[in-house]
Amino acid sequence: MHLNRLHRLHAAMRRAGCDCVVAIAGPNLYYLTGLSFHLSERPTVGFFPANGDPVLVLGALEASKVAGGAPYPIRTHAYTDADGPVAAFREAAQILSLNRARFGVETRRMRVMELRLIEEAFAQPRVEAAEGLFAELRMTKDEQEIRLMREAVDIAERALLATLPQIKVGLTEREVATELLLQTLRAGSDAELPFAPIIASGPNGALPHASITDRRLQRGDLVTIDWGATRHGYVADLTRTFAIGEVDDELKRIYELVKRANAAAKAATRPGASAAEVDAAARKVIADGGYGQYFVHRVGHGLGLEGHEDPSMHGRNELSLTAGITFTIEPGIYVPGKGGVRIEDDVVVTADGCESLSTLPRDLQSIGG
Repeated sequence: MHLNRLHRLHAAMRRAGCDCVVAIAGPNLYYLTGLSFHLSERPTVGFFPANGDPVLVLGALEASKVAGGAPYPIRTHAYTDADGPVAAFREAAQILSLNRARFGVETRRMRVMELRLIEEAFAQPRVEAAEGLFAELRMTKDEQEIRLMREAVDIAERALLATLPQIKVGLTEREVATELLLQTLRAGSDAELPFAPIIASGPNGALPHASITDRRLQRGDLVTIDWGATRHGYVADLTRTFAIGEVDDELKRIYELVKRANAAAKAATRPGASAAEVDAAARKVIADGGYGQYFVHRVGHGLGLEGHEDPSMHGRNELSLTAGITFTIEPGIYVPGKGGVRIEDDVVVTADGCESLSTLPRDLQSIGG
């Protein structure tokens, strides 16, 4: 599998005229090698030349991962804390022998530290963004990737179902988040979650990315729960909104609009449709209902090894969808001082439409009242 990914990378590099792709510790390096490294003060940098074997510069304490788990030949240059990485980068540069070469780097993730080490080790490198190359490789998921995403979704859903009976009036948002985190780990998630859960109750629900507070849940609140789980690196990202007891008519109306927008976006998702069309389908429902100004973000984002990756499902993205692309559908309405609603599912484009990997009900459910 990883060797096939390397071959696909080489083909993409030839089309782009790129001499070497550089991946630092994180999802792209994991995708290409199956080797997991944490981003730390010790730089871990993989060089993937268009010709020849990859080269990996890493701290000496990580070298055993490559010796025991590399899926294809990878030349390693290790350094110790005492020596530092400069000499190891220069050794890698001598082996690769790339002068005035075009290097594709992760501009969204690479730090100045790695960039300076590359610039100092190689002769006049021309550094360019490689996000398009990585998106071309990773955006369409294979069967194994989709299976792991299904497992992540199942873990997340079981965690929420175990948490809901514990939610009651008087609990704080922080207490709900703590219980949900515990249940997510108990359900089998990797320890490294895609993001900290969002628990946004009452007026806090008007903030799409609300921070957890010590506000206590009250009767008549809507509470939005945005949470995720990870399975062997692949993530789930879900949102459901619940009523604490009985809520007023406007909140019910807002909820129904968001539910219809979610369904409309799914109905618009199929091979050949654009990301913009999916966004527009959800946006029309909410605008026609009189709340267009309160839908303040894109309808969704790509999902896989990262909680946010390509494609970005916004109104200007004319990317044509193909089978195997995975992303979120998460329309929302956020009314300042009143509250908010978001309903988020994880979907995969199929041969004739889309399939929702998430299965929890989307009707408004009253809890804890």
